[in-house]
Amino acid sequence: MTRTGPDGARTTAEAPAARASRVILALACAAQFMVVLDVSVVNVALPSIQASLGFAATDLPWVAGAYTLAFAGFLLLGGRLADLYGTRRVLVAGLALFTVPSLIGGLATTPALLIAARAAQGVGAAVLAPATLTVLTTTFPEGPRRTRALAVWTAVSLAGGAAGNLVGGVLTQSLSWRWILLINVPIGAAALALTGRLPAARRRTGRAARLDLPGAATATAGLALLAYGIMQAGPRGWDDPVTAAALAAAALLLAAFALIETRLARDPLIPPRLFRIRAVSAGNAVMLLAGACFQVPMWYFLTLYMQDVLHYTALETGLGFLPHTLLTMIVGLRATPRLMRRVDDRALVIAGALVAAAGFLWQSRITADGGYLSAVLGPAVLMSVGGGLLNTPLTATVTSGVTERDAGAASGLMNTAKQVGGALGLAALTAAVADHAPTPPSLADAYGDAFLIMAVMLLAIAAASLALPPRRDPAAADTPR
Repeated sequence: MTRTGPDGARTTAEAPAARASRVILALACAAQFMVVLDVSVVNVALPSIQASLGFAATDLPWVAGAYTLAFAGFLLLGGRLADLYGTRRVLVAGLALFTVPSLIGGLATTPALLIAARAAQGVGAAVLAPATLTVLTTTFPEGPRRTRALAVWTAVSLAGGAAGNLVGGVLTQSLSWRWILLINVPIGAAALALTGRLPAARRRTGRAARLDLPGAATATAGLALLAYGIMQAGPRGWDDPVTAAALAAAALLLAAFALIETRLARDPLIPPRLFRIRAVSAGNAVMLLAGACFQVPMWYFLTLYMQDVLHYTALETGLGFLPHTLLTMIVGLRATPRLMRRVDDRALVIAGALVAAAGFLWQSRITADGGYLSAVLGPAVLMSVGGGLLNTPLTATVTSGVTERDAGAASGLMNTAKQVGGALGLAALTAAVADHAPTPPSLADAYGDAFLIMAVMLLAIAAASLALPPRRDPAAADTPR
């Protein structure tokens, strides 16, 4: 039992529980870092991969796309698995599904094998990512301890996206592109060793729950086809028959999924009762919009600007993202949790969106002859501070008010909103700026337009965040530790 002495200090009886909580947090963050890192780590390594394995130019995007496609498609299923079969069991399965394909991909000798390994990684990531959040929301009760845990998890997630370019550049230039995948093997093995410290799944009472296989099939196929159609819209165009057929099939499958979840399934992947929680429904709508700016598009267009316009090498591009990584960690780990103890979460989300919007507006003014300080570092400060202020309170909001039996479903829904938002945002932005000449001035103008659109979207996020519920008692998070 937790006790405190006269001076408010915790007694030694609490120490084992505190150590166990720290181990669980370390495990969740290590696993989440791998998942997010592998979204962007291949970007700067693509030329090396193409030369090494003899990829055709038309097939090369699938090195990144196979991972994203499988990840987005299986997220809802992955989130529900933890509710039905226990977080520890699902974490072990997800780590294995992610780590083994990383080893196979790192040793691949053909393009087909590498693409297959990346797709298998995506399936593992879809199982793993919701489980890392679920283990935190079921370990730490709502309040200051959960706020601190979510702040660390969110900061690691954001830093993983920024660090992917840095890690990819360093490993590719100093060792080999293969190490962008092989680096996951020791991390995954260490995380697997830590899973033994997780509590065993509690025995269910009442009737046994069943996996919603029709819902899983329609959701997975629908989201996979949606992601595929969006990816094809860039090179083929929105009116291409392949793109149109994929999107039409996705719409039909997702409509069928909604019918199954609301009318037919006994244990649905996404219980309709979740959407009656205002924090979940409104929060995931905001998360979808935030993903369309922060999840993929920001890193994608910044990478292109530094390499195509400023002519940075892979290593220089990776190092160029170092301020984003450091600022995100500092704001997310130090400033935001303290602010959340004094300021309403909704106000922080709105403030973060407005600060980030100013950063994206500044970033939209890039030119072909811009210097690093004014064209990258200056906007990075505002974008990273805004993202750091926004993401942790938003994550806390969308996971609040959810019972333990639905924690995995809520985590899967949040991750799905973020990933689908990133895919939709990237497709829409690339289509919006596709008409440009391949010259540095024209490219700078096109990428600037993309950042301007993202600035407008962040203003929309600030407005949409007014629909988020206020925290019941902002001062309650400032209780003694």
